[in-house]
Amino acid sequence: EPMAAGIGAGLPITEPTASMIVDIGGGTTEVAIMTLADISTCESIRVGGDDFDEAIITHLKRTYNLLIGEPRSEQVKIQIGSASVLEQELTMEIAGRDTISGLPRKIIITSEEIREALREPIAGIIETVMQTLEKAEPELAADLIENGVNLCGGGSLLRGMDTVISNATGLKVILVDDPLSCVARGTSVYLENLEIWKDTLDQNGYSWE
Repeated sequence: EPMAAGIGAGLPITEPTASMIVDIGGGTTEVAIMTLADISTCESIRVGGDDFDEAIITHLKRTYNLLIGEPRSEQVKIQIGSASVLEQELTMEIAGRDTISGLPRKIIITSEEIREALREPIAGIIETVMQTLEKAEPELAADLIENGVNLCGGGSLLRGMDTVISNATGLKVILVDDPLSCVARGTSVYLENLEIWKDTLDQNGYSWE
């Protein structure tokens, strides 16, 4: 998938320079450094956007005895979720079922408390990014000072995700165009130009499967 994401993002992955991608999917985050149509370093963690939703559900249950489902949790994440401090903090009214009385109930929640609830899964993603960079070859690490880190996948749309990764690594972080369809687009480009890509990847010993 990192290779597909790199192709989909239009990164120069066949060139003799480093391209780094952080793909935050639903259940997994994959981090890879690519060069010359090959993956030089790759790390992954079973943390993604679904874990953000689960963290919000857990927070509301523990703090307010309020039970909500995944669709509503995702709504909270989209409307007021963030990885870093917002210029204007947000609030939201959320309805669910009281775990004690069993009755419907509404509460007001804030972006600050949701950010705190998301701290652990976000920390896991940042740690994986750091591990990947620590394993990078010196020449490729040097390239990344200029080229930066490319962010894609549904989880990359969380407000401030680019900021926290940039703060942790000291590198510029770029949110790719249309991050949700990046992998699908890359797979499509690969299949449409199968022979060209296959030759390039085969020469470097890379297997698409």
